Amino acid sequence: MALRTFVVASILTGVAACASVPRVPLAALDQAQVSGIPNARFWSDDTSRASAVPTVAARPLTILALSGGGAEGAYGAGFLKGWSATGQRPRFDIVTGTSVGSLMAPFAFLGSDYDPILEAVFTSGVAEDLLRIDGVNAIIGSGVFKSEPLKLLIARYATADLLDAIAVQHRKGRLLLIATTNLDAQRTTIWNMGAIAASETPNRLSLFRAIMAASTSIPGVFAPTFIDVEANGALYSEMHVDGGVTSNVLAVPEAILTGNVRAQAGSRVFIVVNGKLAPDAALTSDAMIPIVARSFWTTVKANTRNTLIATYEFSRRNKWSFFVTAIDAGRAIETQRINFDTAYMRDLFAYGFAKGSSGHGFQTTLEGMSAHATAR
Repeated sequence: MALRTFVVASILTGVAACASVPRVPLAALDQAQVSGIPNARFWSDDTSRASAVPTVAARPLTILALSGGGAEGAYGAGFLKGWSATGQRPRFDIVTGTSVGSLMAPFAFLGSDYDPILEAVFTSGVAEDLLRIDGVNAIIGSGVFKSEPLKLLIARYATADLLDAIAVQHRKGRLLLIATTNLDAQRTTIWNMGAIAASETPNRLSLFRAIMAASTSIPGVFAPTFIDVEANGALYSEMHVDGGVTSNVLAVPEAILTGNVRAQAGSRVFIVVNGKLAPDAALTSDAMIPIVARSFWTTVKANTRNTLIATYEFSRRNKWSFFVTAIDAGRAIETQRINFDTAYMRDLFAYGFAKGSSGHGFQTTLEGMSAHATAR
C-alpha cells in the first residue's frame, strides 16, 4: 500500500509540475521569439524567411552538414580529423548540425584545431555515463535516462571561451546552425548559434547549452528541453527534442529545398552521415529500449534518405557540387539499442579517420541508398 501511495503521489506531482509550466499558446507559436535575440532562430519551412536564408547568398558557399546518429557520431568525428590530416579540409561558410551532429558542429565550425576535442567526446569514455536510468521517472516521467549526464557533458565542452570564438567567426559572416524539433508545432527550428554566441544577453551560454541538449534528446529516451521565449509581451516556454525527429540532415533549409529559389551556382555542400545510407536488416529484441531505439533510427534513416534526395536534386538544379560520406553498408553498427560503449566508439572513430584520410571518403552520387539490405 505504501508503494502504491508513493507511485500515485509521484504521478500526481509530475502532472502538477507539467501543468504549472507556462507553454506557448498554439495561436502564438509563430510569434514566439527569444528575448533579446530577434535573429536567434527561424522555422526550416518558413517561406517568408527564404530570401533571408544564407544559402541564397550572392557568392558560392562551402557548407558542411553533420547528421544525427547517436554513438555513430564517432564515425563523423574520426572522418573530420582524417580529412584535416589530408590538408584538404576547407574553411566552411556554414556548418549545420542535428542531434549528435549538434555536439560536433561548434568544433567543426571552428576548424581543425578543435579536432582533439571532438576526439575526446567520442573516445575518452566521457559518453559512457550518458545512459543512467532515471529511477521511477523512467516509468512515469518523460525520459528513461537521466538528463543531467548529457547536460554535464555539454557544459564540459561548451564553455564561455568557445562561445567567444564562435562569436568572432559569426561577425565575419560565417554561420553555425543547429536544428531542434518543436514538438507542439511539429516543425524544425533552426537556431543561429553564432548570433546567440555574439549576443550580449546574460543567458547566452545557458541558452546555447540548452539548444545543444534539446537537439540531442531522443524523445522518450531523454527528457525534452524547455526553452524560454516571449510572445505578445508574455513569457512562455517551448518543448524541444531531438532535431532528427524532423530534420536529421540540415544542408539546406526546407523552405529553400521545396521552393522555387535559385541559388548561386558554384557552391559546395559536404554531408557527413553518422550512420549508413542503406537499410540495415537485423532482428529486433522484444523489449522496450531496443524497440524504441530501432523504431527511432528507422524513422531517422527514412528522413535522412528523403532529405539527401532533395538536397542532391537541389544541388543538381543549381549547379552545386554535392559530396556525402556515410558508414559503408558492409560494416556492422549498433541500431537496436542506444550504445555509448567506449571501445565501440573508438573503433568507429578509427574507421572514420581512415576513411577521411584516404582522400576518397566522399561520394558525389546517392549510390548506397539501395533498399537491398544485408541481413546479419
